[in-house]
Amino acid sequence: MLGLSTLGIIHTAISLVAVGAAVMAFFRDKGISSDNGLGKVYVIATVLTCLTGFGIFNHGGFGKAHVLGVITLLVLGLAWAAGQGKLGARSAYIETVSYSLTFYFHLIPAITETSTRLPAGKPLVDSPEAEALKAAAGILFLLFLIGAFLQVRRLRAGERNSIAPLRKSA
Repeated sequence: MLGLSTLGIIHTAISLVAVGAAVMAFFRDKGISSDNGLGKVYVIATVLTCLTGFGIFNHGGFGKAHVLGVITLLVLGLAWAAGQGKLGARSAYIETVSYSLTFYFHLIPAITETSTRLPAGKPLVDSPEAEALKAAAGILFLLFLIGAFLQVRRLRAGERNSIAPLRKSA
């Protein structure tokens, strides 16, 4: 199927679960938080996506995608620690922006793999290094920055109103 190995198919399916959970969390909660079901699904699926990705070597050995997986796991750890309040007064901001950043990280290989494989037989781009993909990554990063700004603004408004918008109350 589109040149995917069995592990590649499993990896792709898990990543689609993560992306779906994130999109639903953004619409429902305006962000990802490990305090609720969607956030937990996102975190677990993202960890599994990274781990299964380490076994895929389409372009030789350990490459850029593997480095992105390591960085994603590190940022997930940072987000989790922040979500536990372990990073001080700015924990909610760090958690929110970090989870959003990991979502952006999902989109980079998603757009790359989709654009180099589809449509079948005549993909949109010839190579993962295509200029169009670099431009798309830049646009996605700009959207991440806008989204992060809006989330931080929402958190600040919540502080003024003494609520924590993305966190469940105890």
